[in-house]
Amino acid sequence: MSEIDYEKLAEIELQKDEVEDTQSEQEETFMPPPLEDPELNINHPYYDVARHGIIQLAGDDNSGRKVITFSCCRMPPSHQLNHTRLLEYLKYTLDQYVENDYTVVYFHYGLKSLNKPSLKWLQTAYKEFDRKYKKNLKALYVVHPTNFIKILWNIFKPLISHKFGKKITYLNYLSDLREHLKYDQLNIPQEVIRHDEKLRGKHKGKLPPVVKVPPPRPPLPTQQFGVSLQYIKDKNKGELIPPVMKETVSYLKRKGLQVEGLFRRSASIQTIKDVQKLYNQGKFVNFDDYHDIHIPAVILKTFLRELPQPLLTFECYDHILGITSVESSLRVTRCKQIIQGLPDHNYVVLKYLICFLHMVSQESIYNRMTASSLACVFGLNLIWPSKGTASLSALVPLNLFTELLIDFYMNIFNSRTVPGEVLP
Repeated sequence: MSEIDYEKLAEIELQKDEVEDTQSEQEETFMPPPLEDPELNINHPYYDVARHGIIQLAGDDNSGRKVITFSCCRMPPSHQLNHTRLLEYLKYTLDQYVENDYTVVYFHYGLKSLNKPSLKWLQTAYKEFDRKYKKNLKALYVVHPTNFIKILWNIFKPLISHKFGKKITYLNYLSDLREHLKYDQLNIPQEVIRHDEKLRGKHKGKLPPVVKVPPPRPPLPTQQFGVSLQYIKDKNKGELIPPVMKETVSYLKRKGLQVEGLFRRSASIQTIKDVQKLYNQGKFVNFDDYHDIHIPAVILKTFLRELPQPLLTFECYDHILGITSVESSLRVTRCKQIIQGLPDHNYVVLKYLICFLHMVSQESIYNRMTASSLACVFGLNLIWPSKGTASLSALVPLNLFTELLIDFYMNIFNSRTVPGEVLP
């Protein structure tokens, strides 16, 4: 079958999908709702595309990799959206993550004849995403696939390598995402949720029963992950630096400072869970046994990410977002002011961590992890909003703030000392 035949077939399948949707949603007209993002500035270089909320940052998957979502239902009719700009914006977004492992979730529902890009655009898009983008994409989840997707696969099969094809996973229901990533962090459009409910309703009786999640158990006395800094301190004879942070930093300082891509790589999910379990049970962890320097690096990021409140505290979030509106020459001073407002315990732990990250950045000629690279990795592990996840437009100030902390560590942390504080 020729490419033209496939394209016609794809269009027919897309129209079939639309007929089904129309029959089940007679009251709905095609118009994606505006997505309110208070952090999106009208001066954003891709404001015309970003304002639709088609592409979103959505927390982390179970391996600690950043998750990017693409929602077709948020795409306006083609005459209202410049698809060339959409491609540029997608690359602009991914450029912030391609140096690290990342995951993409594609919500197919909502793609219609009115808003779908041309086949030529899709082919151009795939070709423009060179090895730089494909190498560190570790998983692509296609949610609610239809026959249209299968036909597209046949069109693109000659272009797609076997290795890349293995990264694609098709998921029929939203609930299937739970085993792969942190479902509650996803900003799933209401249209997609409603569509999922209708699909489940159609297949009632064929689906496995929803497993009830048991209530959370009280933390162990030796718990390290998912508990507050205060809890860890109280259970560790008043030690200010949590054992898991002290041990991972110590190990990485001895053996990892010159490892290329330190903190960029992910590690085996099962191994990370096993190490977390050992720490939570108060057992000794010997990282030499795992023969992978990236395991302690991932454990450190996981510890920060699983704190009930971010190390930089919810109270600092809005102050940090404002760093880009401060004159460049005054930004370090502003960072210092914000940090001075932290509780003593948070300040001590942050100072310990940033001191170490500053050491890592000093070896960037070997490890290629500059302050900017480290900020892209650690920014969202140090600060996040109290509700939902940080939007893409929040990344610039959050990462800039983190980069300044690392770059100007000595200046920012030199005027405050807390009794009992230690450094790596």
